[in-house]
Amino acid sequence: MNDFFDNDDDIYDGNQQTPLKKDAFSLTPTQKVEKIEGLFKEIMDTLGLDLTDDSLKDSPKRVAKMYVNEIFGGLLPENKPGISTFKNQYKYRQMLVEKDITVYSFCEHHFLPIIGKAHVAYISNGQVIGLSKINRIVDYYAKRPQVQERLTMQIVEAMKEALGTKDVACIIDARHLCVNCRGIKDTASSTITAELSGLFRTNPITRQEFLHYVGSHAKID
Repeated sequence: MNDFFDNDDDIYDGNQQTPLKKDAFSLTPTQKVEKIEGLFKEIMDTLGLDLTDDSLKDSPKRVAKMYVNEIFGGLLPENKPGISTFKNQYKYRQMLVEKDITVYSFCEHHFLPIIGKAHVAYISNGQVIGLSKINRIVDYYAKRPQVQERLTMQIVEAMKEALGTKDVACIIDARHLCVNCRGIKDTASSTITAELSGLFRTNPITRQEFLHYVGSHAKID
């Protein structure tokens, strides 16, 4: 039987941050909306759309507001959820799993939707987090141009930072519309990514227990 050793130091090295310009926050959200409105108007005009049509004339502004304030709202630092923890007064020592968290994100390669579910778990080392805060962490990092691997790692890192523990895991199962509706046009496939840290990575029993709870029968080493 092979011995398994992993000191868990290679999980997150800072390179998994969303790639942003140095001056990413030099414009206010309002200024970004105004700029994107003008640029998207040019795109629509280039495509040959009639911007005087009642159905289309307000689309550039609608798209700009949606980009900045909604679907890419995770790019605004002020939208990062405040995460407060409290003592594990019930002395609950087993893992807590929040499963089937809705994921709506956008592929950064084609800017098409990524739609799926996230399953997040942690084992308390003395602190616990409000359940809704887990959903908010997922939502915040999903609301930006993403690759699924990075999203999975960002969620785990945010949970580790909030709880002060390495014992965190996340699995995301999602469909990518850049695969489903263009290119190969495979409507049946989905993508699964996993980030396992602490006991979820080093202890096979803990890992299999997590996979059992979230209904995944995949073998993840």
